[in-house]
Amino acid sequence: MLLDAQERGCMYMLKEMNRRDFLKASAVTGTVLLTGDIFRNRAFAQGTVKIPEAEKIVITVITDNYADALRPDYKIAKRYVATTNRGLHGEHGLAYHVETTVDGRVHSFLFDFASDAQGVKNNMELLQLDLKNIEAIALSHDHFDHQAALVELLKAKREEIPRGIPFYVGEQFFVGTYARMPNGKIRSIFALKREDVEGLGLVKITEVKTPTPIVQGAYLAGRVEPVTDYEKIPPMFVKKRGDEYVQEDFIGEQAIVFNAKGKGLVVLSACAHRGIVNTVKQAQRMTGTEKVHLVVGGFHLTGAKPELIQKTIADIKAIQPDYIVPMHCTGYEAVGAFAREMPDQFILNTVGTRYIISA
Repeated sequence: MLLDAQERGCMYMLKEMNRRDFLKASAVTGTVLLTGDIFRNRAFAQGTVKIPEAEKIVITVITDNYADALRPDYKIAKRYVATTNRGLHGEHGLAYHVETTVDGRVHSFLFDFASDAQGVKNNMELLQLDLKNIEAIALSHDHFDHQAALVELLKAKREEIPRGIPFYVGEQFFVGTYARMPNGKIRSIFALKREDVEGLGLVKITEVKTPTPIVQGAYLAGRVEPVTDYEKIPPMFVKKRGDEYVQEDFIGEQAIVFNAKGKGLVVLSACAHRGIVNTVKQAQRMTGTEKVHLVVGGFHLTGAKPELIQKTIADIKAIQPDYIVPMHCTGYEAVGAFAREMPDQFILNTVGTRYIISA
């Protein structure tokens, strides 16, 4: 109900941060805000990636954790309207279809695939997504809720997906990923096998470490370097090194960065295990562009302590995006906090929503 009130403009409105508010937030958040000017001067001077401006960007959320067939269109969000026998599937997972228009030409790709292949396939068909013209596919990281449906979907759609298209993953992708349970036992988080993908004879695997173009107008962010002192990898996530399990660092996890013509950067996250503030700062650093139009995706704040959520929100506020769309692993508490603290910028995501950014 709180979220409904927010989108209808019934929540109280927060004033923009003045200098006093900014300094107060800086005292709370630490690294990013305390060293913000120094960091920006150094980082933006290092911006080497010139992403072509996109006249239009359309991000379609194929599946996510939350479905709502009655929610109206809102700002840049165009909702899917369900009818009898045409309801969309929701799950604890994430999958996107993305289009960019650069110099009048449309380019498209798929980013992440969730876990329920039948549900994702159904949603793709209901959303009438054209897979014949996609130019690439990419995975953010090797967790089941982003990749478990991939192989089955590629098999089901092999007649539609162009043969030989690039399949982008980050460094150290095919090494396995694990979780340490409260009882100390180690559980695999359904690692994707390279041979299962290559055996289809459909895609060409490309591993990336640095910012890399995926289609015209869209870049993989490459390695997200830490900037904040509070965005830490949860200790439950581990990886295997020799015969031992050590702390996972998600060094290869990818986000997507766009340059919306006349509006600024669009940052598309999957889970942001290395921190959503770190991820946005990576986008600013690699492009040398400070203005951020939209931050959308999973922020991995589910179950986070309130002080961590507040630090994150304060730093996102300082970045001043025009829109903020937390979804998937962001968690109920954090989503609600973003809605309260950034009511003008906040948009509640639902399965099937298309975010349309036009020049």
